[in-house]
Amino acid sequence: MIKHIVFFRLAETAEGRTKIENAQIIKAGLEGLIDKVPGLKSIEVGINVPYAPQTDYDIALTCLFDTWEDLNTYATHPEHLKVAAYIGKCKTSRAACDYEV
Repeated sequence: MIKHIVFFRLAETAEGRTKIENAQIIKAGLEGLIDKVPGLKSIEVGINVPYAPQTDYDIALTCLFDTWEDLNTYATHPEHLKVAAYIGKCKTSRAACDYEV
């Protein structure tokens, strides 16, 4: 199995919304991919607690796939690209790690 973990740091405001509003929109969009993207076995999206250090990332994403091909399908799937486009308008940084489990 392949584990895909991504962290996003969000701007305080973007797209006319606050950081927490955008985090909630992003969370809903990402979680909605479970029924739309073939090969996506599981997806978990967490929003960092407001009292955490400001150096922390704002969103954590963890996905599971059976194969690297499934991860590539996810990465290039039109529904994922829609969510990614919105994230791109809101994020200030991103970190990721993909590995076999």
